[in-house]
Amino acid sequence: MTTRSLRALLGWLALLAAFLCFAAPASAARPPRVLAVHFDHDFEVNPVTQDYVNHQLQRAVDGHYDAVVILLDTPGGLSTSMKRIYQKELASSIPVIVYVSPNGSRAASAGVWIAQAADVLAMAPITNIGSSTPIDSSGNNLNSDLRRKVINDSAASLSALAQSHGRNAAWARLAVTKASNLTASQALRMNVIDLIAPSLPQLLSRLDGYKTKPKGFVLHLAGAHITYVKPGFFTRFLNALIDPNLISLLFLAGLAGIGYEIFHPGIVLPGALGGVALLMALFGFSVLPISWAGLALILLGIALLVTDVHVTSHGALTISGLISLVVGMLLLFHNAPSPYHTSVPLVASIAATLGAFWAIAIGKAVQVRRRPVTVGPQRIVGQAGEVRRDGFVFVNGELWRAHTAGGGALEEGETVRVEGIEDGLVLVVSPLGERQPVH
Repeated sequence: MTTRSLRALLGWLALLAAFLCFAAPASAARPPRVLAVHFDHDFEVNPVTQDYVNHQLQRAVDGHYDAVVILLDTPGGLSTSMKRIYQKELASSIPVIVYVSPNGSRAASAGVWIAQAADVLAMAPITNIGSSTPIDSSGNNLNSDLRRKVINDSAASLSALAQSHGRNAAWARLAVTKASNLTASQALRMNVIDLIAPSLPQLLSRLDGYKTKPKGFVLHLAGAHITYVKPGFFTRFLNALIDPNLISLLFLAGLAGIGYEIFHPGIVLPGALGGVALLMALFGFSVLPISWAGLALILLGIALLVTDVHVTSHGALTISGLISLVVGMLLLFHNAPSPYHTSVPLVASIAATLGAFWAIAIGKAVQVRRRPVTVGPQRIVGQAGEVRRDGFVFVNGELWRAHTAGGGALEEGETVRVEGIEDGLVLVVSPLGERQPVH
């Protein structure tokens, strides 16, 4: 090898060494990135929170994060939303970590499925997990035949999730069949979870080099840069909007506002506010499973109440309407889980308020019907009036065309008595022989 070739080789080796020296620190200087998604304690599993969580899971994938962490604290919720969340976890192309935290948090009911579907399941020291027995829409146990079917299906689903991630499948079945609930230390000892950590940074450090099942991710998350995300105003607003009590009130307020506008056109404001309230209520109806029979009973009850104001039923229609309204409101969200039922005290308060208001309104309407007529042509018969020019008579503050019964002339300023009315427009009068000053 010539001296020139040796020098060229040494030059290329120097360049390669320089590149490796600069490239390695550059790569090492970039810390792993983790997206931490808060699932707050005041959030239940429902379509609104489902959209929020699934959006953040997709954001982590699209943003090329090294992992996504769900900071979970929930009492449970709707099974349909739960399924969509854990299916999104299972399909994620990056590691999904569920961390039941902070201390005092829980992963209950639907939250257990979300937790067991994670690539890594961890808990803060003072937390608990479990109690996943299905219940009916009223919050009670299912009847025997249906109970066996639903519980067996749920137990198989949760056991499969736990087993596929190398966790305790037997306990997963107990969480469904016996409503088993474990503290963090018990869960770790029974291989229900993967580890316990007091904080998220410590959790990520302990996971350094951890290999997940079944996807086989090898985690390198020590010293990761953590981006925390919390539900925004719009998510919280929609979550509050699907409260069944609020939906019921908005629905009634919307109907009342639009009804008022129909019977008193031109005021605008009640109709506009009623339309907004009705639209928000319809959004709630689209999110929560409703009973169409309950909705029909509510509409029937309102129709009966309105009808009773315009007809005489001695309160029978009002009582029927209130009964229909109460039963309809109680049935409206009967198909939803127990946290999404309409409050019985609220329904009773609405019925009592409407009953009192309608009693007053109908009482006033009856009084008006029974009150003798105080205006109109028939009320001026027998009253005295004054003859004005051109044959008009001034009676009770009004000018009337008039003539005498015998066809005699009327003199201006003369006092006359009204004897009758012809065709509802012309007075028949008789002179009283008195004259009044003409004004």
